[in-house]
Amino acid sequence: MSTTQAGDAVGDDDALLGEAGAVLGDDEEIDAATVRVYQLRVTHPTDLVSQLAARAGLDRKQVSQAEKKLSQLGLLQRSPSGGWVAISPESAAEALLAPLERDILQQRIAMAATREQLHALSGDYLEARSMRSAKSSIEVVEGIENVRAVIDDLARTCTTSLESMQPGGGVTDAAVRAALPLDMELLSRGIAMRSLFQHSARRHRSTVQYVERLTTAGGSVRSTGTLPSRMLIYDRECVVLPLDPLATAAGAAIVRDPSVLSFLCQVFEQCWEEGRDFIEPDVAEPGTEPVGMEREVLLLMATGRTNDDIALRLGVSQRSVSRTVAQLMTRLGATNRFQAGVRAAELGWLTVQDPAEA
Repeated sequence: MSTTQAGDAVGDDDALLGEAGAVLGDDEEIDAATVRVYQLRVTHPTDLVSQLAARAGLDRKQVSQAEKKLSQLGLLQRSPSGGWVAISPESAAEALLAPLERDILQQRIAMAATREQLHALSGDYLEARSMRSAKSSIEVVEGIENVRAVIDDLARTCTTSLESMQPGGGVTDAAVRAALPLDMELLSRGIAMRSLFQHSARRHRSTVQYVERLTTAGGSVRSTGTLPSRMLIYDRECVVLPLDPLATAAGAAIVRDPSVLSFLCQVFEQCWEEGRDFIEPDVAEPGTEPVGMEREVLLLMATGRTNDDIALRLGVSQRSVSRTVAQLMTRLGATNRFQAGVRAAELGWLTVQDPAEA
């Protein structure tokens, strides 16, 4: 039986359920008058309607309506000799529901057959997936829904590690809701997870809460000044990159080429080594070398970049950069950016920092 046929059969079953439920509404119960008529028919099967009405204290119309309902439920049957024969509730239920139970059994058989047909395609799926995973392939996936489907599949089949880069000022609430269940499931399976954010994400409430959930579950999270691109690395065998870094919903490139894969893994490792624990304080003690985003602003300022350039590179607002620059110049006792650069160089604040000391 095809899936369409199975669906049609389930529809037929719904119709049968509707017919059985039509006797009594969803919230309707057998009223007291009907119960009284049923009891009297048990003891007075040959009474006329008028006689039964007198015994029950009801009018003839109420008795007739009650008998009709009882007949539909199978609790009353016409006697060949006249009158009504009361049927036990157990026998009535058996007679009324037996056709339904038979059809439900048939639907279960049809569902099992459909499931078997679909499971029979597993070999074809795995074969096609292995072809897609050819080591020389770079696959382009367009459209956000298709990208999500591929990511769900990669997460489900991930066996050892997931590493990610998340540039920008933070993760949106919608992105957190979509990612967190997958991340928790991966961590529960013992997958080693490392995530990189920019320092600016430390000021984003949803991102901080998301990171707290990840680290509590066993994930490792760091932040760094800049990140080259959004990136997901599964099992060191596959990398997901956006087709357009400025419009990630447009699509993604699924990279499995060994040489490209190796390069991208090295990029991640370099960024990871330069990063700091996400939960570490982002403000240096007075008189000490700046850390976190403050250090990144200083390094970029020393190269001659404007506040707008720095804000764009670090994924923060221009106002935040202006405030940080003002704080740095105050700490350095400088009246302009050139003096700040000279003073920072004299203090050794512009030297490359050893990741082990970060």
